[in-house]
Amino acid sequence: MFVYEGPPSEHISFRSFAKTTGSSSHCCVGRALARELGIGKICENHRMVLFLKSTLFAILLPGTVTVLVPCLIISSRHAGLIWSFWRALALLPIILGAGILVRCIWDFAVSGRGTLAPVDPPKTLVVRGLYQYVRNPMYVGVLLILLGEAWLFYLRALVLYAAGCFVTVHSFVWLYEEPNLRRKFGGSYARYCHAVNRWLPKRPTP
Repeated sequence: MFVYEGPPSEHISFRSFAKTTGSSSHCCVGRALARELGIGKICENHRMVLFLKSTLFAILLPGTVTVLVPCLIISSRHAGLIWSFWRALALLPIILGAGILVRCIWDFAVSGRGTLAPVDPPKTLVVRGLYQYVRNPMYVGVLLILLGEAWLFYLRALVLYAAGCFVTVHSFVWLYEEPNLRRKFGGSYARYCHAVNRWLPKRPTP
């Protein structure tokens, strides 16, 4: 949903710099300066820290909602898993939802330089990847996983849990997240909301 764009110094291209000045010596000086300042090592360390944070928050947030709580519900109901073709089909929404989650987390880390956690989000509006089809693909992925688990175990409690999660997420998006994004990004976010649905994916307009 957001993409962080660092200061211009983080996006220096020494090759384009040399092309602009017409001198390869400037390019050599630029590379030497980068090595001297350790810019490459700093960027590599930053990517590693971001990867670790993204992994941690993925375990804590979606992991709790889609794994820990459903496991507690299943355990409390003493529900067993009896495989059949019909139940095996439940793996499709689970795999699809997990794939959506991974893609969104990847986009946040690689393009947004942020995480899915509210305490460390990307900083600028982004509509790339799955976000060009629906405004909240990460939440959609979570709900697909929960519905797949309810289907797999045939548990009414998991259906009610998935419904409760949707109501909670919808209320959070409607009452807090979207008003906050409108204040932060103004017209650009309003145009994005007009072009892309909140929950139902659609083909992006050219």
